[in-house]
Amino acid sequence: MMALRLLVQILRKTPCLTTDGNYSLNITIEKIKGYISPMNERLQKLLAVAGLGSRREIERWIADGRIKVNGEIAELGQRASHLDRIQVDGKDIKLEGTGKTRRILAYNKPEGEVCTQHDPEGRPTVFDKLPKLKGERWVNVGRLDINTSGLLLFTTDGELANKLMHPSSGIDREYAVRVRGEVTEEMIKNLKTGVMLEDGMAKFTDVQYFDGEGSNQWYHVVLMEGKKREVRRLWDSQGVTVSRLKRVRYGCIFMPKQVPVGTWIELKQKEADDLCALAGVEAKPIKHLDGQEKEKYERQARKQKVRQKTTFKKRH
Repeated sequence: MMALRLLVQILRKTPCLTTDGNYSLNITIEKIKGYISPMNERLQKLLAVAGLGSRREIERWIADGRIKVNGEIAELGQRASHLDRIQVDGKDIKLEGTGKTRRILAYNKPEGEVCTQHDPEGRPTVFDKLPKLKGERWVNVGRLDINTSGLLLFTTDGELANKLMHPSSGIDREYAVRVRGEVTEEMIKNLKTGVMLEDGMAKFTDVQYFDGEGSNQWYHVVLMEGKKREVRRLWDSQGVTVSRLKRVRYGCIFMPKQVPVGTWIELKQKEADDLCALAGVEAKPIKHLDGQEKEKYERQARKQKVRQKTTFKKRH
């Protein structure tokens, strides 16, 4: 019965018009194999590529029993394909045709926003000002704590987000740091050699003086991973307090100067391809918007321009 339904599905999708005005079937062996013997992927990867969330987030959903495959509660490590009926919180997920394009945003996070979809304390979140999506969701690439500002990447491709965050990818992050207290050469040597924190060894791969004098100096530091509050804890270990912290680069992506705090810019195809190459992920076309989705995006972009002008006036 299942094979019959698959054959009907193929026949419905593959008619083509011949030169004599009649319809024939444009079916190849590869196309039939694609329906009858689909490539099974681990469930968390399949849903991440479809843009439902990062691998880690989806693994938590599986562990919490929120996902079903063909009516059965899914298990960690389970494999599935686009032909399986997959539900999240009882809602059917359409997988066919997903994962062929992606979108990536660079958001200039202000202090005071939290990196979560919904905050129980009612604080503003980094998702509040992002463009709305249909059938997908934004996945944040890493986190910045509430008191840290600067570059935060978002993508609709959960697999890309996972690769960008994973320590094995070796992607560095650069921060601008203002510190209070005297900084000595010995401190900088310690920070670059390595310091034992409560969760293990940590270090900066580079520390460069940037600006300032006395007890308020700016440095640029580079990390190869993103442990919780790692920049602040490293400086704390040397008896120096971080008074301002801003991320200015993630891999090959810098925070564009023309993007004011609290606004975003969408990465172009070349920028997206460069980032994917850095993460070792296959390049995909940036999604082309049309119809209502394009109209909604343009409305949101106009609202953002108003916010940008307001921010500019406040600064000047």
